[in-house]
Amino acid sequence: MKKYIVIGAGMSGLATANLLQERGNEVVVYEREDRPGGMIKCDIVEGSLFHRTGGHIFNTKRQDVMDWFWKHFDREKEFTKALRNSAVFFGENLTVPYPVENHVYCFDDETQRSFVRDLLQIVAEKKEPRNFEEFLKSRFGETLYRLYFQPYNYKVWRRDLTKIPLSWLEGKLPMPTVEEMIYNNMNRVEERQFVHASFYYPKKGGSQFLADRLAKHLTVKYDTAVHRIERSGDRLSVNGEACDRVVFCGNVKMLPGLLRMDSFVKDIEALEAHGTTSVFCEIGKNPFSWVYLPERVHDAHRIICTGNFAESNNVPGKMTATVEFTDYISREDIGAQLGRIAFHPEYLAHHYEEYTYPIQDKDTRSLIAALKSRLAEGGIYLVGRFAEWEYCNMDIAIGSAMDLVNEIE
Repeated sequence: MKKYIVIGAGMSGLATANLLQERGNEVVVYEREDRPGGMIKCDIVEGSLFHRTGGHIFNTKRQDVMDWFWKHFDREKEFTKALRNSAVFFGENLTVPYPVENHVYCFDDETQRSFVRDLLQIVAEKKEPRNFEEFLKSRFGETLYRLYFQPYNYKVWRRDLTKIPLSWLEGKLPMPTVEEMIYNNMNRVEERQFVHASFYYPKKGGSQFLADRLAKHLTVKYDTAVHRIERSGDRLSVNGEACDRVVFCGNVKMLPGLLRMDSFVKDIEALEAHGTTSVFCEIGKNPFSWVYLPERVHDAHRIICTGNFAESNNVPGKMTATVEFTDYISREDIGAQLGRIAFHPEYLAHHYEEYTYPIQDKDTRSLIAALKSRLAEGGIYLVGRFAEWEYCNMDIAIGSAMDLVNEIE
């Protein structure tokens, strides 16, 4: 039996702490805020449920993650399962089901013909992409890149898409072949292969329900910021509390201030990320779960219709959703933007989260790998979205925690 201190009670920290405790270890979790959840926190606003950052759901392709998750929850009593019903809005007069490449038949004749010409060119040239922009063009063609992929992804990343490395793509997007796109359009086939094409969602409480349940049987020190991680002999200490090992699930940019680091400092400081302003709104009723917004007339990149995830997310007679903007946007600008967005969103509340999307370059993964190796020599481990500077959904966070615990225990 070892004593672990886990820093951070987001999904990565909660999963790690439970996994370690299930193996008979003593575990203490430090959390700087007054409740668990990290990026999956929810608030109640005027009786409706507000996902403060994103719209968090659960599904996974990993059977070990699935099995572990359902040990903590009652699938039949506490969850609903839904098919993802997503769409791309191209102005008021055109709504195309997601993913757009399977539904090109919804566009006008000229766009369809242009798309066919693009596919013929893709087959003829067989280019090897070197970055995100080249990947999108070589996979989907210039027409869809111009109409959807470039404007939408620019809204999300706010940078030249040639600067985004291909490593980011792994597991993030459907990867259809030219043959599949032709077949899917001819037969109007829905895309059901990507991991969240269907998903589980709590009947009550949203993702805050998940965090509260996973924290229930843990020792969590809330309202406790970490100021120092030190080594004393063969043991470590966090804020003076001794332990054998530390699992850090916070933001790696905090580490130079917590440890006496003689290397990696400048590289860690140079890591980039985007934040998110999530605007909670009452909106018009609709059948969608996610709505993607490539239109250039406003800066929002998607609407997450969390009011459709569970009836309990809305007060009776109303429908709510979260409109998502990259980085900070003021209350005044929010008001100006909402009037240009589909479903006539009416402002209820908003939340700005400084770190939501880690930005990788060609050196990011090698940097984090070297840092993790160095820290592990001293009994300190990193896991989580901003501990590892990886874009990961809830299931990936649980899987990463599981992999770490299997490695060190």
